[in-house]
Amino acid sequence: MTFFKVTAPFIALGLLVSPSGALESPVFMPHRAIYDLSLLKSSGTSSPSSARGRIAFDFSGSACEGYVTTFRQVTELQPSEGETRTSDMRSTSFEDGAGKVLRFKIETLLNGRLAETIDGTAQKADDGEAISIDLRAPKPSKHDFGVAPLFPAEQVRHLLAAAKSGKRTFEAKVFDGSDTGAKIFDTLTVIGSQATNPPDDSALHESLKGVPRWPVVVSYFDPGKPDSAPSYILGFDLYENGVSGSLRLDYCDFVLAGTMSKYEPLPVKECK
Repeated sequence: MTFFKVTAPFIALGLLVSPSGALESPVFMPHRAIYDLSLLKSSGTSSPSSARGRIAFDFSGSACEGYVTTFRQVTELQPSEGETRTSDMRSTSFEDGAGKVLRFKIETLLNGRLAETIDGTAQKADDGEAISIDLRAPKPSKHDFGVAPLFPAEQVRHLLAAAKSGKRTFEAKVFDGSDTGAKIFDTLTVIGSQATNPPDDSALHESLKGVPRWPVVVSYFDPGKPDSAPSYILGFDLYENGVSGSLRLDYCDFVLAGTMSKYEPLPVKECK
């Protein structure tokens, strides 16, 4: 998932494009948010007959200190036959303000038992044209790629810049540490017009009222397979302050809806 690919796009505030056309570093909005999950759609014999869950998201930091994100998604799936299956995914990441370093750790538990751990560091080359990924788990290994994908905060920054400039699509290679811990996804984002209708989220904080937002749909593809079906699709409302609302997590054979039930802004640390 993962953004919600494990880490997810949920951050940013301020002017994103300078007069020269270069992306500026926005002041990201630290916050905590809770999303309640429910089954929106299910198809196929292997799809669940019911589902429920919750996502807890916590973001803090600044462009000077870097950004720390913690993410947890607990989902209960009831198949048409058999016992309920519970998955519990926990992720912690640090991304430096320049978007050159990403440290990540992802743990997945199935029915209360640890099923997988991914732990590593991704470092971009000084010229920004390559990336090296050092994994500590599931087993020590090193992976070098001659491309420089966007990290999660970078991805959000580019999406907001594209939305505010009126673009309707955005393509990029993205890395967040999910899947094998060394997979770079191809992504295609479709951006809707700025929303004018009231948001669906049930517990919006006063500070979110009146904040511009855009509906976006991000499709994640396995690398080198742009013509194949996406492996994961994430839809959400992207607020100008970086908060995400009205989630739609599409796992191909079933879709979960995520409604924000709690939002807490945290103090903003400005760079000196």
